[in-house]
Amino acid sequence: MEKPIEHTPMPPDPTIRQLRYFAMLAQTGHYRRAAERLGITQPSLSLQIAGLEETLGLRLVERGRGGAVLTPAGREVLERAARILDQVAALGDIAARLRTGMAGTIRLGATATLGPYILPNVARRLHDRFPDLRLFIHEAAPRRLFDDLLAGRHDLILTQLPVASDRLRVERLFREPMNLVVARSHPFAGRGRVTDADLAGQTVLTLSSAFALHAQIEALCHELGANLRQDYEGTSLDALRQMAAMGMGLAFLPALYVRSEITGRGDDVAVLQFRQDRFTRSIGLAWRTGSGDEASYRRMAELVREVAADDFRGLVVPER
Repeated sequence: MEKPIEHTPMPPDPTIRQLRYFAMLAQTGHYRRAAERLGITQPSLSLQIAGLEETLGLRLVERGRGGAVLTPAGREVLERAARILDQVAALGDIAARLRTGMAGTIRLGATATLGPYILPNVARRLHDRFPDLRLFIHEAAPRRLFDDLLAGRHDLILTQLPVASDRLRVERLFREPMNLVVARSHPFAGRGRVTDADLAGQTVLTLSSAFALHAQIEALCHELGANLRQDYEGTSLDALRQMAAMGMGLAFLPALYVRSEITGRGDDVAVLQFRQDRFTRSIGLAWRTGSGDEASYRRMAELVREVAADDFRGLVVPER
């Protein structure tokens, strides 16, 4: 008689609750504070963490006088647990948007050279049309936005193009002219416009290489024979403007920033037209290919185009 085959029972999988409790403990660094935020008792939290450690066969947390400290294994598990919890939260958001059209939460990353000047208008229109949608906005340099999008920390990003990756889908939104600004004491200040030839030999300021704008201005300087200032790079549009006002060089600033922050004769810089406003940067939305919520993101793209066409008509050029 054949002996029955014995099957080794599979170890249990970690539960979402265990991962959520572990992430909160890592965030607070203290069992008592984590338990309070979760609305449970400290022994219950300890039991869940111990269960997670037993399931994984790893020690994740060290107790010390200063609270809870993650072990190297704990840090590795936390990184993956955070991604899992994000995906679980996204399931609920996607379900809500599928039921109602646009609801739940969208995490939008935006470059700091653009977000403050258009997103308030976008957010107002979104709230009017989709009151159940929660929009969380985080500003950063384009390179950081790109990395965070691929890592799943953003659902989509609003940024200067190009954004090159076969893992991303890009929707072009509009083109924004770049205005030239100079110090009030600069010889160009009394002119209404400057030509390509005028810029030969001139010193031009730029943002750091973390911004897509840097590469665009660098290419222009190479084309025209202008000198890109390398010893001092701005970290914001305000910094570039202040440097230009002090006579450290000329600066190209996006038209939406100029309209918002440079208002008239009392300003510290003069604004000049260059190439009849045809020197532009391209702005778009990007999201991960196969994100599962492309319809909502395309709806968002259409809304941003509407804002550009309605609220900034004559200033930017919408693209389709």
